Amino acid sequence: MRRPRGEPGSRAPRPTEGATCAGPGESWSPAPNSMLRVLLSAQASSARLSGLLLLPPVQPCCLGPNKWGDHRPPGGGPHAGPVQGLQRLLEQPPPVEQATLQDLSQLIIRNCPSFDIHTIHVCLHLAALLADLPAQKTEMRRTEDSLTKTAGLQSRAAPSLPPLTLCLSGFPSDGPLMCALEQERRFRLPPKPPPPLPPILRGGQRLEAALSCPCFQRRPQQHLIRSLAEARPEELTPHVMVLLAQHLARHRLREPQLLEAIAHFLVVQEAQLNSKVVQKLVLPFGRLNYVPLEQQFMPCLERILAREAGVAPLATVNILMSLCQLRCLPFRALHFVFSPGFINHVSGTPHALIVRRYLSLLDTAVELELPGYRGARLPRRQQVPIFPQPLITDRARCKYSHKDIVAEGLRQLLGEEKYRQDLTVPPGYSTDFLLCVSSCGSVLPVRAQDPFLPYPPRSCPRATRDPAQRVVLMLRERWHFCRDGRVLLGSRALRERHLGLMGYQLLPLPFEELESQRGLPQLKSYLRQKLQALGLHWGPEGG
Repeated sequence: MRRPRGEPGSRAPRPTEGATCAGPGESWSPAPNSMLRVLLSAQASSARLSGLLLLPPVQPCCLGPNKWGDHRPPGGGPHAGPVQGLQRLLEQPPPVEQATLQDLSQLIIRNCPSFDIHTIHVCLHLAALLADLPAQKTEMRRTEDSLTKTAGLQSRAAPSLPPLTLCLSGFPSDGPLMCALEQERRFRLPPKPPPPLPPILRGGQRLEAALSCPCFQRRPQQHLIRSLAEARPEELTPHVMVLLAQHLARHRLREPQLLEAIAHFLVVQEAQLNSKVVQKLVLPFGRLNYVPLEQQFMPCLERILAREAGVAPLATVNILMSLCQLRCLPFRALHFVFSPGFINHVSGTPHALIVRRYLSLLDTAVELELPGYRGARLPRRQQVPIFPQPLITDRARCKYSHKDIVAEGLRQLLGEEKYRQDLTVPPGYSTDFLLCVSSCGSVLPVRAQDPFLPYPPRSCPRATRDPAQRVVLMLRERWHFCRDGRVLLGSRALRERHLGLMGYQLLPLPFEELESQRGLPQLKSYLRQKLQALGLHWGPEGG
């Protein structure tokens, strides 16, 4: 708190000699200038020096508040006071002989075992101040020269500093005085307690500690496998296995041994797991496009869904979404989530929109992949676009995408009117680039055609003279794959699979091929070869 200022004209009380004031968060210590003044004035008597060094510390005194709310003396920052005070001090005492400094040094060394920690700190500060005297004298001389020139007094000699004689040698930082004081200071410090012994972590505990560490490496498969192999069955708790599943899904680690361990845990612990935990354990299988070898994996999930479907609607559709990516949809669970009772129940929940989006995708999967399904379906009025905007990963990594350079290559190769970029086709799948192609392979202007194929797909093709095909160029960026770079993530594989089933002809552009192109001319040549391999031609000379 600020102290109230005095009345105009009043003076703040003079500080007690030897005191300095501390600002916020600073520790207090006596001013070394005052300590030096006292010690140098007592150089005639070693006994008096010893007595002075054993004086108790002086209580602090304040000069009044300043704009920082502390009580620093005016005239500069925290180091300005000692420098100015030293200059004033050197102007007052007579020159100090080297013998006096040596006697002072030996006196302090002999008596420092009997000093308290406060006096040791004062002596250390004093010795350091004396060691810095040459630098301070040089700085003060430069300051005086600068002031003299600024005032236009070059013709007058600058006022000389008082002679410092042999005291300028000070006390070296590695001399006996500093060593003795520093050793005594360390001796007075309270002993540090020994560090606790690291606990012996077993396999499951070590696995949990590693997965919970924010600095954990992204691809520590061997470490995870070793920790998992050393764990006993009772150590593998649902919490540990959920952490493992989330780690694999987050970092796209398609590690079969770890995924099989999760699948086995789910089967063994089926009776103890609810659907909210199961959705987290199943997540990496759909995301990493991995169907486990565990034979009881699918029957176990069907039983859990039958038991828990009405308890946690969002967890239920999340489990079905993972199974949809694996092309393993159980009919019984689909009957339940498409029932009017379930749909009416989720319509009034905070997750209604996301659940309807997932149900729309599940209905698309039923339409395209399950021709034998005869159960309930999602009513048309409840359907919403599956992916109304680009996926989060594509938005986050757009600056690393090849989409812009591919778009420029297509523009120069085909012309702007013969392709569409980022077009979303029913029932809600985005396409990177879409071309309309005649039956003879000629690339047509897109705006003169209907770019969309009918959905749901018709049982027989349209009977027209020149039915146009739809070719979709799909960028396969590096982050569209698992870490091994060979298997598409489940969501990407699902989109391509459904677009193909709807009648679109797919032309994948893998990241390895795109990254190997050096410059736009080489990329245009690459795109020309890709399109011509499909039998496409364009322009008056076929491009």
